[in-house]
Parts: sequence; structure tokens; C-alpha cells
Amino acid sequence: MTLDPGKLTALRNLARKKAGEQVDWIKISDARALTEVGFAERNREGWTITAAGEALLAASGDLAEETPSRDRASVVATIRPVLVDAAAATNAPENPLD
Repeated sequence: MTLDPGKLTALRNLARKKAGEQVDWIKISDARALTEVGFAERNREGWTITAAGEALLAASGDLAEETPSRDRASVVATIRPVLVDAAAATNAPENPLD
């Protein structure tokens, strides 16, 4: 799987947000796409990066900061199945924006 620049930027912003930094707005379409592959999740506080998302950035050497010497147009990732807690899934709101 390849993350396009928008999704990669969103993933970096989620990592920076988790570290307590101020970040720009994250496009809902990018965040939803990251959620579908297990790199982000939605909760009452908004979008957050998952352990899989952090592992992707760490494995690719792609930190939240831009490094001009490296091409960061896309990141190739190996997708692994994500286990879902059935109880948590049944308590999730029908509309994820609620």
C-alpha cells in the first residue's frame, strides 16, 4: 500500500498531535482513509494515531518533521490485520462524526 502525500501529512500531524504539538487541520477524508487501514482511530477527542501508524512512521524513518534530503512523496507499508474489540465496536456511534 502507498500513502499519498495528503495521507502521509495527516499521519505525521497525528503523530505530532500525540506528542502535544499544535497541528494544522487534518482532512476528514485523509483521516478516514488512515482509519480504514488501521493507522488512525476516531474517539471523542478527535482523530488519533494508532500503534500501527506510529510503527509505520518509525519503520520508514519518517518522523513528524520534514527532511529535505529525502523523498517523502509516498511511503510503502505492509498492511497487517487489525484486531477489533467487538464490545467497543458495538458501542461505537453509527455516525463517526457524532
